[in-house]
Amino acid sequence: MESLEKQALQVAKEIVVKFIEVGRISPANFAEHFSEIYCEILNTVGSGEVCSAPKAPKKKDKAE
Repeated sequence: MESLEKQALQVAKEIVVKFIEVGRISPANFAEHFSEIYCEILNTVGSGEVCSAPKAPKKKDKAE
């Protein structure tokens, strides 16, 4: 893993942890948000590279 990717991963982790602390994200839906945040950071600080992190599958409600 490249240094820029490691730094983006660390920043994404810190942002997600802060969002969990303030209640914006719950640990249950962590996977839904982490890859989007990581990709956005990588695209912002990167050299125009498009992030290809897989998106987490959406969970279906039990009622469906």
